[in-house]
Amino acid sequence: MNNATTRMWGGLAIAFFAIMAFLPVVTSDSIVAVLTLIMMFAFFGQAWNLMMGYVGQLSLGHGLYIGLGAYACAVSVGTFGLSPWLGILIGAAISAVVGAFVAWLGFRFAVKGIYFTLLTIAVAEMGRLSFENWSFVGGNAGYFLRVAQDTHPLLSLRGGTTFYYFCFLVLSILGFWGTALLIRSRLGYFWRAIREDEDAARAIGVRALRLKILAVMISAAMTSVGGSFYALLSGSLFPDTMMGMRFSIEIIIAPIIGGMGTLFGPIIGAFFVIPINEISNHAAQSMGIFGLNTLIYGVLILMVIVFLPDGIWPPVAKRIERWMKGGASS
Repeated sequence: MNNATTRMWGGLAIAFFAIMAFLPVVTSDSIVAVLTLIMMFAFFGQAWNLMMGYVGQLSLGHGLYIGLGAYACAVSVGTFGLSPWLGILIGAAISAVVGAFVAWLGFRFAVKGIYFTLLTIAVAEMGRLSFENWSFVGGNAGYFLRVAQDTHPLLSLRGGTTFYYFCFLVLSILGFWGTALLIRSRLGYFWRAIREDEDAARAIGVRALRLKILAVMISAAMTSVGGSFYALLSGSLFPDTMMGMRFSIEIIIAPIIGGMGTLFGPIIGAFFVIPINEISNHAAQSMGIFGLNTLIYGVLILMVIVFLPDGIWPPVAKRIERWMKGGASS
């Protein structure tokens, strides 16, 4: 990608996020709530995409890192009276260490492909079961955050719908630009070399084990930060909700639909998936058909696999690039 193309996509990204920052002014609270979910899943998708899209390591256990971030932040605030900012950092550090252990356990002993994926599921399930039987965090009965004291929202990180919308919007911006910087760095080129052919990458001196563990740590820490904000938003934490397989699956749908290994893919996917989920949920409730939204998810994924195997964004990006180059040459 040359400098002109990079500047073009950078300009489009700035324009997009500027529009997103303006939207709460002209929309209702219910629309802002949906936009908050879109930004949240865009951020989770960006974190997961860093590990799968750029390094080629499939994890179906990222719900573990969401839960670790959520519980670390909630317990720091609710039990120890610490700042939520400190709780977020604690959660990110714990998740990075756990992610490093899982990655080392898998990669050090050459657990690859679907077997590494099964390992991530097993560890996530162990985490969920441990929290369900840990009375200190409420176990199955759940952990509930108290109502925030009357402090500045930026100190307590507690507020209304619009406040959390901007929290996840800022996270999405940081996730987008952070990922862009990483993949354009030397580290990003090494990651993609590992994804394409790990044996060849090793042959030219790339330290694959170390770099894959680093990718998992960054992905886990990012996911944990999103989980902390989700805990503050929801106020109640249950192991099955935070760490269950359902959340682990839900966060990977947006980047798969949007386009793995692309910066815009998780965002485009979230804009596509979340409204469909909301509409199908509403339809399922009104018609009394339980699980209709899950059925629609399955059909959606099948359609993308069949008709758009690379996701929605890559063919759209090619058309935009062709149009921009055509406009520049005319």
